[in-house]
Amino acid sequence: MKTKLQIHSIFGKLLFEYECEDNTIAKTVTEAVKSSADLSFANLNSADLSSANLSYANLSCANLRSANLRSANLSFANLRSANLSFANLISADLRYANLRSADLSSADLSSADLSSANLSYANLSCANLRSANLNSANLSSADLRYANLSSAKTGKRYIQIACIGSSKRMTTYCFEDDIIWCGCFKGTLKEFEKQCKETHKNNKQYLNEYLGAIKYIKSIAKDTPKSTTAQQD
Repeated sequence: MKTKLQIHSIFGKLLFEYECEDNTIAKTVTEAVKSSADLSFANLNSADLSSANLSYANLSCANLRSANLRSANLSFANLRSANLSFANLISADLRYANLRSADLSSADLSSADLSSANLSYANLSCANLRSANLNSANLSSADLRYANLSSAKTGKRYIQIACIGSSKRMTTYCFEDDIIWCGCFKGTLKEFEKQCKETHKNNKQYLNEYLGAIKYIKSIAKDTPKSTTAQQD
């Protein structure tokens, strides 16, 4: 029996419809992506999209709260500002995905591949990132409070320091990769220290805030095995 399913925006606008035998929301969304349909602002709350091929999908600002995206292919997808809170993204392929400003709070991203993904300004508070691949991911100003970043594969450790500098933004450092993200800056801790001294040489307050944070990070880095941590000068 053929069934027609529709995808509406969060404002009620019809974005796409598809009819086929034994139709499901996963089939409909997959067909929409194949047709290059614009699914920005799509309302897919609690949708079962497990194992769906959504590579290159435009799901910016979409409501995917509590959606099942387990093992879904979201590589190169545009998920900017999407609501993915409480979503199941276990083992999902999110390579090169744009997740800037996305809400991933309490999402399960365990074993997900987030390599080279843009997670800047994303809300990852309380997210499960255990064993996730964050290689080359952009975590600048992302909120990682209470997130589980333990990884059996990489063992990478992160630290975040909030409310420092002129913008009071999040500053995130990865010990194993010796990479720090702060606003638009991404580089080594040594490069960051040099940049801070140059940028804030005429503002003692901000300079002291950044240098204090750098000193604190260095003090923790001393306890990390030299075999896995880049050396600081």
